[in-house]
Amino acid sequence: MSFVEFRNVWLAYNDELLAQGHFAVEDISLSLHEGEFVAIVGPSGCGKSTFMKLATGLKMPSRGSIAIGGAPVTGPLKISGMAFQAPSLLPWRTTLDNVLLPLEIVEPYRSNFKARRVEYADKAGALLASVGLSGYENKYPWQLSGGMQQRASICRALVHEPKMLLLDEPFGALDAFTREDLWCILRDLQATQKFNVILVTHDLRESVFLADTVYVMSRSPGRFVVRREIDLPRPRDLEITYTPRFIDIVHELRGHIGAGRGKDAKAGTEATP
Repeated sequence: MSFVEFRNVWLAYNDELLAQGHFAVEDISLSLHEGEFVAIVGPSGCGKSTFMKLATGLKMPSRGSIAIGGAPVTGPLKISGMAFQAPSLLPWRTTLDNVLLPLEIVEPYRSNFKARRVEYADKAGALLASVGLSGYENKYPWQLSGGMQQRASICRALVHEPKMLLLDEPFGALDAFTREDLWCILRDLQATQKFNVILVTHDLRESVFLADTVYVMSRSPGRFVVRREIDLPRPRDLEITYTPRFIDIVHELRGHIGAGRGKDAKAGTEATP
């Protein structure tokens, strides 16, 4: 049974656009098994962020259906965590307190937060240590580098143990070395905790390095034109990004970016799953 199931999903942003047949995304179908890592790539404005709003329950489809964890999506999900390009840490809270924030506002943790704060702080501290931020618990965001802030943001997204992590260009503003470092941190966290990941990115190398499957979206209105399984062995080290096989897959995906709607997939791919 699929953990995430999109079935022929269309979205128009309002009734007027719906009446005119103007959709942001159209005929989106996608199926993720539990623990799967999926990346979505495509040209700017193709609907990647719209897809994320649908996956979080912030937008309801105009047509089609979405089910996550075996239940229809009818509103914002509590079983997901999110991280964006901007870390958006609260400047008046320490790193530890920023990471603890979901436990203060998400049930069932919220009801027990005061009584179990020490336990929750230990949990958050262990998560920070796992991403190399041990010793920075009491630092404020302005005392952290951009890469450190993004690590803390990922910890905040994971502290309530979500079953699905949604990432919208989380490393796009970072330098290449920091970005690759965070790829490996995310790789290790996901391998250990087995949560689902949906990653939206413009970085094809990032998508091939991290994902089990990459979906390519067409220009607006966005739809999936290619589904590419990444048949590279795991665990993957950064050295694999320099191999001919890795480079070939990146070039193959590059050829599909901006593909016209309905374009046939090339060898080794599938059109509109």
